Amino acid sequence: MIKSYINKIKANISIYTTKKTSNLLDGSYRSIFKGKSMNFDDLREYIPGDNIKDIDWKASARNRFLLVKQYVAEKKHNVLLVIDTNRKMMGVAPENETKKEIALMTAGTIGYIAIKNNDVVSVCYSDNTKPKYFPFKSRTDNIEIFLAQCDHDINDKNKSDINNTLEYIRTHIQNRMLIVIITDLDGVENINTKYLNELTLRNEVLLVSIEDANIYGDKAYSIDSNSYIYSLFSKSKMLREEEKKIKEDIYKNSIRKFKKYRIMVSRISSVKEIPNKIIKLLEECRYASKG
Repeated sequence: MIKSYINKIKANISIYTTKKTSNLLDGSYRSIFKGKSMNFDDLREYIPGDNIKDIDWKASARNRFLLVKQYVAEKKHNVLLVIDTNRKMMGVAPENETKKEIALMTAGTIGYIAIKNNDVVSVCYSDNTKPKYFPFKSRTDNIEIFLAQCDHDINDKNKSDINNTLEYIRTHIQNRMLIVIITDLDGVENINTKYLNELTLRNEVLLVSIEDANIYGDKAYSIDSNSYIYSLFSKSKMLREEEKKIKEDIYKNSIRKFKKYRIMVSRISSVKEIPNKIIKLLEECRYASKG
């Protein structure tokens, strides 16, 4: 099963995305860490959104198109992927993919980008009994190990709370990090702000919310009750509109909550959205850090 995730992740980076999109992913990712600690590395073609201060005007004049300076960090950065592994993640997203599949592919894509940029990656999540922490590594095969174990631990017995994972990170991991929290709307709503306050003092934090499928339809299924939702309810237009409103209200309230801590949030509803949504999230983080 995990091999199919790995193949899809690699496809997202090298096949599904165009060369320009791949460059955007790398450039947007590196821009989070860009600053005085960066050394000049090479030139590349200008991409909309690049800082005009990085344009090499002489080289651009010689080549007759805009070129910007690329930089490398003097040291490796720590990227921590925090994945919600509660059994609710086995539920379905809007396009009939599981939330688990989208979450693992999002984590894997960010992990591969980080390692491609010579950074180190770690994963932290909770199984049904306690948090699990995988130390920072710089090899792509470690990403496969992380994802395989996480895939195994997202099962119908896992009733873990993502707040337990955040508590573990707060008390056990002292590195400065880019923390990417991957959960769903329920997780977004219930994350305890006391952890956000402490984690954002030293770290950059991003959040990805995986969308839930709608309740309407012939086969709407409740994981909590282990049963299909009665069709009279799932096909009700009134309930459909009410569900949509509740979801939007929860999301907007959560955005306000995270904004206080300068945490950028992205909603992802399908695998195909992952590359562009990650680019947008990284760009928002980049511009927020300048403010």
